Amino acid sequence: MTAPASESVAPRAERAKGSEQDRVIVFDTTMRDGEQSPGASMSLDEKIELSKILEEMRVDVIEAGFPIASNGDFEAVRQIAELVTESTVCGLARAGMADIDRCAEAIRKAKRGRIHTFLSTSPSHRDHILHASQEDILEMITKSVSHARNLCGDVEWSAQDATRTEQDFLRRCVDAAIKAGAGTINLPDTVGYSYPSEYADMFRDILENVDGADKVILSTHCHNDLGLAVANSLAGVQGGARQVEVAINGIGERAGNAALEEIVMALKVRGDQLPFFTGVETQHITRASRYVSAITGFPVQFNKAIVGKNAFAHESGIHQDGMLKDRGTYEIMSPETVGQGASNLVMGKHAGRAGFREKLRTLGYELGQNALNEAFQRFKDLADKKKHVFDDDIVALVDDALASGADRIQVKNLRVIAGTEGPQEAFLTVTIEGEEKSANATGDGPVDAVFNAIHKVAPHDAVLRLFQVHAVTEGTDAQAQVSVRLEEDGRIATGQAADTDTLTASAKAYVNALNNLTARKEKSAPDAKVASGF
Repeated sequence: MTAPASESVAPRAERAKGSEQDRVIVFDTTMRDGEQSPGASMSLDEKIELSKILEEMRVDVIEAGFPIASNGDFEAVRQIAELVTESTVCGLARAGMADIDRCAEAIRKAKRGRIHTFLSTSPSHRDHILHASQEDILEMITKSVSHARNLCGDVEWSAQDATRTEQDFLRRCVDAAIKAGAGTINLPDTVGYSYPSEYADMFRDILENVDGADKVILSTHCHNDLGLAVANSLAGVQGGARQVEVAINGIGERAGNAALEEIVMALKVRGDQLPFFTGVETQHITRASRYVSAITGFPVQFNKAIVGKNAFAHESGIHQDGMLKDRGTYEIMSPETVGQGASNLVMGKHAGRAGFREKLRTLGYELGQNALNEAFQRFKDLADKKKHVFDDDIVALVDDALASGADRIQVKNLRVIAGTEGPQEAFLTVTIEGEEKSANATGDGPVDAVFNAIHKVAPHDAVLRLFQVHAVTEGTDAQAQVSVRLEEDGRIATGQAADTDTLTASAKAYVNALNNLTARKEKSAPDAKVASGF
């Protein structure tokens, strides 16, 4: 018996801005495709916190994970489905019945739940991954979508590698999925190969040539291998798509996904060329960006559109002169629109808890009491070390706390002997699940000594792939923000940390990466006859 249709995402629309035909549904896949970024990993608690932020942003659909991939992914989808009441909570499933059943169980208690099932359709994937004929594919689509529709009223079907699929066969696939009960049809540019005009034409062709295509929601899902993910997604909307699948900061497989913040703001700012709207409350964008950066260990590049540190910075004299006369001379949107505020120097060691809480709000953070207390203590410690505490310093220390708060291994003490006369030596104490362990080690330089000491207290086979340091602010007392990337058995994990002592930041970043690598190892990949991303 077919399950009743779940509540529509339509109540989330801002109808005053236009008709439902002009509304674009925002489908966030940060916790699913985003977590598949090499080196990215999110704990259950981090995913739950991110789901709260996304719901507060009024994101329409939250793809919370791939339930059959691991018990951790299942639990994340299940708990988020119970917690979130406004957004639709979605789980991913391959075309197999076991995948779909597991997904249905994970979203069972959702107020608005969705099963998102997919199957490869291109010749490359049919021949080399599935070893299936076109008729086999059509039969699998019908069976999988029908089964999902019997378990959930809201079913989305995706044609993996749609942009490299023969157009006539793609029409047949979409037709089969619609007839089987799919309410959303996603046509992904899985490998980032498409070009805006041809991507838009693909949607127009489906709308013109497939019966019932105008009665379902067509969706984009674009990867950024050629740097065209956002452009292709917007072109897809112009071609008739009314859902965009995106990720915070554009994270995702390989070069990433279309960035949520860029698409939402393009639709908001360029209504003259893109007469569409979303329900996203954009003032939460920077907060979401910083949180995702902190928990994944992926720093946001300074010149990143919308959320980068330099996105609203002006150094050129000509630009500064124009800004003083009229901000509109060089800014097409205000930083406040996306939750970015101007930097200032009002915080010092005499600041109180209430003032600190208000400062965090202006920077886009809403912390619980325990997290606030910890952040405030870190701020006080930092204020004792630094003459001036900049907004960027506060962002770094809060992000550092978010990234490492639940780490199994934590750095407790570090002392390093360095200088021109080697070998350099590090004396390190860490806690591993509450138990203290100490070691000392030498190395070719102080950082090497520190990392060798970590290897002694926490033996592992990971290889260091990246070590990167940059100063958070100016001055000799600036905090150092360190990024570390480790690889072991094909798994990659990234860690970040900040401290006024570069070596301490290095130790914490390495340990953070090691913790994230352990978390990734605990997540078993699904038995893959089909790739897990688009």
